[in-house]
Amino acid sequence: MSQFVLHPEAYTDLNEIWEYIAADNLDAADRVLAEIYEAVCSLVRFPHQGHARPDLTSRPLRFQAIRDYVIAYAADEKPLAVIAILHGRRNPRVLAAILNRRG
Repeated sequence: MSQFVLHPEAYTDLNEIWEYIAADNLDAADRVLAEIYEAVCSLVRFPHQGHARPDLTSRPLRFQAIRDYVIAYAADEKPLAVIAILHGRRNPRVLAAILNRRG
C-alpha cells in the first residue's frame, strides 16, 4: 500500500507542470517533478509540517510550498491524500475554487 495517494486531478496538475517546464528544458522539468515527489514523501513522514489556509478552504487541508508551487493535502488521511499541486502565484479565489471543485 502506498503511503500517499494523488487526487486524479493532481496527476493532471503534475503533467501540466512538467509540460510547461519541459517546453524550455526537459531536465529541469524532471528535476522539478522529482522535488515535488520528494516533498510529498517528506509530508508522509511529517504530515503536519504544512500550514492551514482557512482563507482558501474550510476543509482540514494543509499546504506546503515547494519552489513556485503549493501542495494541498489532507494530513490526517491515511494514506496521506494530495489534493492539488498548483502554482503559488495564482489568485487566491482561483485556488479556493479549484480546491472546492475537488471536494
